[in-house]
Amino acid sequence: MEHETPSPDPSRRTSSSERAYVGTELPLFAKAVHWKRYFGRALSPYVGGDVLEVGAGFGGTTPFLLTADVRSWTALEPDPELAHAFSAHVRSAGVNVETEIRIGTVADLPGGRMFDCITYIDVLEHIEDDAAELASAAKLLRPGGHLVVLSPAYRWLYSEFDKAVGHFRRYTISSLRSAGPASLVPTRFFHLDAVGVAASFANRMLLRQSAPTATQIEFWDRRIVPISRIVDPLVLRSCGRSVIGIWRCPDSALRRGGTRG
Repeated sequence: MEHETPSPDPSRRTSSSERAYVGTELPLFAKAVHWKRYFGRALSPYVGGDVLEVGAGFGGTTPFLLTADVRSWTALEPDPELAHAFSAHVRSAGVNVETEIRIGTVADLPGGRMFDCITYIDVLEHIEDDAAELASAAKLLRPGGHLVVLSPAYRWLYSEFDKAVGHFRRYTISSLRSAGPASLVPTRFFHLDAVGVAASFANRMLLRQSAPTATQIEFWDRRIVPISRIVDPLVLRSCGRSVIGIWRCPDSALRRGGTRG
């Protein structure tokens, strides 16, 4: 296992890509292990080879995304404090693949870096120009590689919590698909956590909290998520608290043209 700590180069500290994360919910959601295992298994067919995780935070999701097909893992995180915590966290979680953490965004990667999979897990909603972001990421995919996005669903569920953690939006399948890069082929779009919609709606209409409590996260993760795992296939994953989009990079000839997702 190899772990690379973020570069201490002082010149990188002033990069416009570096910024402190405004939310405080990451340690709480790191404990949502049932949820992370659930979506990790749903995404596993598309995660392999050399992987780029955009917005990795301190690595709370990384161990749940790893598959036996992963060769190397590069994590991008614009918050220097979170990035510095990444290596220690994934080491304690028993991650046993080559892992690199870099401070910044896709714009800060050195030229020539290419990947077989790029993930945005609860990240794209934090980026104002989401279409431009995904178009930049698409240029880093090898032919046959996958772009994987998981984001919160439904604009009508936008709450004080979304505002507090810096969400610009929540998505429908249609709006997520429309943000997709023209150079990639839209492959699969679906929802997860149908029962969790009720919990999000309660927060939106009744609780109006800017952050969930540890008790609420535990109840959702241990009680609601297991029920959603049963309900989601029954409703054909047509609704849910989270929406997932998968795009595939075609071969070079098709990539030059492409159709918008």
